[in-house]
Amino acid sequence: MQLQTPYLLFLGDAPDMLAAKVAIGVRDWRPEFAVGQMRLPGCQADLGLTEMTIEEAAAAGAKTLVVGVANRGGVISPAWIDALSQGLRAGMDVAAGLHNRLTDVPELKALADELGRGLYDVRHPTESFSVGSAEKRAGKRLLPVGTDCSCGKMYTGLAVEKEMRARGWSADFRATGQTGIFITGSGVSVDAVVADFISGAIEALAPANDPEHWDVIEGQGALHHPSFAGVTLGLIHGAQPDALVVCHEPTRTHMRGLPHYPVPEVEAAMDIALRHAQLTNPEARFVGASVNTANLEAAAAEDYLGALGARIGLPAVDPVRTGVGPLVDLL
Repeated sequence: MQLQTPYLLFLGDAPDMLAAKVAIGVRDWRPEFAVGQMRLPGCQADLGLTEMTIEEAAAAGAKTLVVGVANRGGVISPAWIDALSQGLRAGMDVAAGLHNRLTDVPELKALADELGRGLYDVRHPTESFSVGSAEKRAGKRLLPVGTDCSCGKMYTGLAVEKEMRARGWSADFRATGQTGIFITGSGVSVDAVVADFISGAIEALAPANDPEHWDVIEGQGALHHPSFAGVTLGLIHGAQPDALVVCHEPTRTHMRGLPHYPVPEVEAAMDIALRHAQLTNPEARFVGASVNTANLEAAAAEDYLGALGARIGLPAVDPVRTGVGPLVDLL
């Protein structure tokens, strides 16, 4: 799936900033992709980008209208249809990462077909994949894994790619979720791939490359999470990672969405991930930990990172507070 850039980020009637997290990811990591934002009356999210109409965005060169809001249930609101239709008429493709499909909205499908525009449901892969082969392939790959869901795997991967490129390395972030796909313009939403083909999809996403090239593959889920471990395992096997980074949020009291299930210790998450990674790459190893310390005061965050690094014998960083340089140094 390859999206045309730049984007007009559509925030619709988002009730708060959290609902606009998809657009926030694009703004933070690929600001050059965002020509502006469009909001409907009552929208409570604001990215601080130039406010634009459809016509103004088209004149500014926008190629895709991106639905940058993730609402409850992942539905395409009837209140959005007029704006999305205007985007198609103005010459833009329309893309969304919701559970509902743009192509299932009759008026949008008919209009896109009539005008020759694209409707991209990035959460729903259109490509067919083979089962994983586990054949050794050239190039290098790094994969963040987590103690839980939503603990910084995408952010860590993007930060590592940015640091690598700043040093002149050949590196690409390979997106495996809808926000990552909007940030990079391409990828595969692995949680929507049929289970038998998850590892094969990741092999296709990060194929053989130059020996010194790094593919930084976006992690998903967590092996300790009963709801999503299957996706994580297939991703690990398909990635054949040379390097792993464990991601953690130290103030959580339970697994996301499972109040009866405790978050594992960092070392336990590292142990199980490494054993599974070495199935398809016996040389896989950890290069450190990436910790989201946003809920800790600066001194407490520094103490936590120091203690964790001493425990695991590897660098422990926060991508925001310290940067990921020590991880890339070790690579």
